[in-house]
Amino acid sequence: MIYGVAVISGCMLAGTVFGKLIGQLLGIDANVGGVGFAMLLLLFITSRSSGKLSFNSAIKPGIGFWSAMYIPIVVAMASIQNVTAALQSGWIALLAGFLAVAASFALIPWLSRLVASGQTK
Repeated sequence: MIYGVAVISGCMLAGTVFGKLIGQLLGIDANVGGVGFAMLLLLFITSRSSGKLSFNSAIKPGIGFWSAMYIPIVVAMASIQNVTAALQSGWIALLAGFLAVAASFALIPWLSRLVASGQTK
């Protein structure tokens, strides 16, 4: 499990540095998308662990466990921040959020049929 923590820590550090760099390039004193970049890097590393990057059998369960824990926690944290910002920003932000959720729900039947028909390959 400790190797999984090490991989997540490395991804988070790289994402933070990259997010700060993007913020500086945009002239913003903030981390712009660092957590998102960390998540993408973690997904890339975990998907490559079965291919070109071969981790030994002791490392794979730790990376799998912590990557499975990390992503839902970060999504939950981001959703709370987005709701808080939307409530403070007014009705336009709330309307945009509602429309995005409604569009996502509307796509579920279509995606289900697409997967059932085998067209995803």
